[in-house]
Amino acid sequence: MSIQIKDEENIKELVDSLNFKEKVERSLTLLDEAYKKYGDSLAVANSLGKDSLVVWDLAKKVNADIKGFIVTTRFKPIETIQFMHRLASSYPELKIYKNNISIQEGLYELDPDRCCELLKVEPTRRAVEEMNVSCWVTGLRCTEGRTRTDFKEIEERDEGLIKLNPILLWKEREVWQYLALYNVEVNPLYKEGYRSLGCAPCTRITSDENERAGRWIGTSKCGGECGIHTKPLK
Repeated sequence: MSIQIKDEENIKELVDSLNFKEKVERSLTLLDEAYKKYGDSLAVANSLGKDSLVVWDLAKKVNADIKGFIVTTRFKPIETIQFMHRLASSYPELKIYKNNISIQEGLYELDPDRCCELLKVEPTRRAVEEMNVSCWVTGLRCTEGRTRTDFKEIEERDEGLIKLNPILLWKEREVWQYLALYNVEVNPLYKEGYRSLGCAPCTRITSDENERAGRWIGTSKCGGECGIHTKPLK
């Protein structure tokens, strides 16, 4: 089975027309096809969020040798750091990347874009380079928020670097359905009411229907992106 998305309209239709089982099978097929093509140059970007955990579990169902990387920062909540170390201890093929350079105090308030560029985008670029990645896999979904409606399941934003979004069509409830069905451990912060996880100073619990509305509240980035999905990585 080969999968292709022809246009944005098809994506929107498939979000509602495919059932949970069909979406799982589709995601597995996308991952299987990509791994057969790219092999060891494929890597899963694991943000430690619920969506990444689904993708990581799906990837391991395709092939246990699939590798991945985690980009962390000095501002991650302690719960996320502890969860990261538990996950990494179970999967030594998950490499952790972090930028320890000195930055201006309060940069996340003064210039959140620059803060994300230094602490998230640059370590992602380093992971792609050092791990010789030709295809990176994300947990991005098109129903997460206003900035994620135009992505495709297979993209080539940077020459020589394919981006695979295998659960692009999944709804939030389907993510939780999968995690419960396969008993996948998740970050304990979700139990406190968070729907999207990031750095502690820039993430809040909200009642907004937008899943990512709690990110960068009070800035121009509110509900937006850190940059790894929008800036060149290669």
